[in-house]
Amino acid sequence: MAARSIFVTWPMEAEARTMLERVGTVVTSPTECELPVTELARRVANCDAIIPMGAHPIPETILAAAPRLRIVAVAAVGYNIVDVEAATRRRILVTNTPGVLTETTADMAWALMLGVARRVPESDRFIRGGKWTGVYWSQLVGTDVHGTTLGIIGLGRIGQAIARRGQGFGMRVLYHNRKRDLEAEQNLGVEYRTKADLLREADFIVLSVPLSPETRHLIGAAELALMKPTAFLVNVARGPVVDETALVEALRAGRIAGAGLDVFEEEPKVHSGLLGLENLALTPHIGSASRATRLKMATRAAENCLAALEGRRPTNLVNPEAWRSA
Repeated sequence: MAARSIFVTWPMEAEARTMLERVGTVVTSPTECELPVTELARRVANCDAIIPMGAHPIPETILAAAPRLRIVAVAAVGYNIVDVEAATRRRILVTNTPGVLTETTADMAWALMLGVARRVPESDRFIRGGKWTGVYWSQLVGTDVHGTTLGIIGLGRIGQAIARRGQGFGMRVLYHNRKRDLEAEQNLGVEYRTKADLLREADFIVLSVPLSPETRHLIGAAELALMKPTAFLVNVARGPVVDETALVEALRAGRIAGAGLDVFEEEPKVHSGLLGLENLALTPHIGSASRATRLKMATRAAENCLAALEGRRPTNLVNPEAWRSA
């Protein structure tokens, strides 16, 4: 087989790169920063494969600039950074890396939940700002997590991993899905609710849905108004799932107690109103950012890439129409 050209949008783990070098030349971006579209188009012009690491967008203009392109192997679960419809029209395969980051992202959801409930970010700023002068009864009093009600919107792999952790905290776990999952109810002891009922009942609400036209602004002013004033919202899904303007207004008005966010509507931009609030735990989209998991993500992306370049159907193909028409 003729040597292929593979472009990786930023330096990847050596183990994954070595796999790719079996079939061709691997070129990586010199920076982790997002390349300008014109520069990215120039670099992928003769490529057979692109591996976007992180949130580098691959719009149709990039797909059109690479006439030899066979696959875009996204190193993430979410693949909304790729114009999948345009890729399918051009018979370009698109893959992602589900499963390998499930447990790590569930850990992140819990880190945010515990952090905002027990006011960990506030406490850190309090100490660093030289404000701590002693232990006082009413100082930075938070909210218990154990024994409360957890509501999960999106009971896929990550949602189920979050639910299992909730059991360890003695929580009653509710969930909402497009389709009721009777097997999960039996295996995990979770209870199905409509979205509205879940919002009314839960003390902690975690979002773990994919981004789609149906889930954009899934949580807006009307949904936030249904939540308890003592409840917390955690988003480890995608930023646009939450209307950030509505969230800021709800937090300022005390309509909900707080929020934990790992994702934002216009990343890396963060709504200015969020930055001025104390009852938040904010992290820069690092849900899968453990060393072990990032290696698994890179390796899975490399495996998907190799399959496509060797004429095999990739395991994690998200646009099967492109395979059938190849």
